[in-house]
Amino acid sequence: MQALGAVAASPVLLKAGTFRAAWAQDPLVVSQGEGRDEDRFVFAQLRYQGGDWDPNPMAHGALVDEVMARTSVEAARERKVLTPGSREIFSHPFLYMAGRDAFEPFREEERENLRTFLESGGTLLADDSAGHVGGGFDAAFREEMKRLFPKRELRRLQSNHTVYRSFYLIRQVGGRRIVYPYLQGVRIGDVTPVIYCRNDLGGAWEKDPAGNWVNTCEPGGEAQRQEAFKLGVNTVLYALTANYKQDKIHLPFIKRRVG
Repeated sequence: MQALGAVAASPVLLKAGTFRAAWAQDPLVVSQGEGRDEDRFVFAQLRYQGGDWDPNPMAHGALVDEVMARTSVEAARERKVLTPGSREIFSHPFLYMAGRDAFEPFREEERENLRTFLESGGTLLADDSAGHVGGGFDAAFREEMKRLFPKRELRRLQSNHTVYRSFYLIRQVGGRRIVYPYLQGVRIGDVTPVIYCRNDLGGAWEKDPAGNWVNTCEPGGEAQRQEAFKLGVNTVLYALTANYKQDKIHLPFIKRRVG
């Protein structure tokens, strides 16, 4: 893959284990887990009932390659597939959820587990893979967010949100199809544990076993694909580092990097 263009590289060296949230060190949580990778970032994906939980089954590989190539994060090659009720989600700061169609509501125990994960420092990147307005996944996901956080709403993230500058300075939201040119999210305090994209990021990331792109990106072509990768890298870095770039000490560094 060609270089992704002008970037604002992170001023810190990152290692997934270094930034593991305090809740993941809880002996009770660790003992109930199903195994964890101590020192490497793991692409963890949510498997749910109904719908299509894995619309782009090879998408994670190319994103992991970019995370390792563009940052100092060490990453595992294989993804981890987890259910909403799994205790192992507490060993992974990043969780990806994708789909095209409506899915079954989570059970209450699954919802409570996922809510605890998100309120304790975990990050969920949700990716509507339908590529159009009004898909079943979008409606089901919004309903599930209402059940998870009845007093909070999915809102548009402002252009100065940390996820847009956690590594790259992002001015355009990419994906396979540009359905909406912005992200939405659920905020808790000064962090956003739920980040929602409706442009099929995974469809832009995915390569076949021969290394060819599975999908074209419309209407912006390869430049749009590059923006999808930049957003993927940023979200991983956001999950690992939370809101450290809110500190204005980093702003001069970013400005120098982008000229």
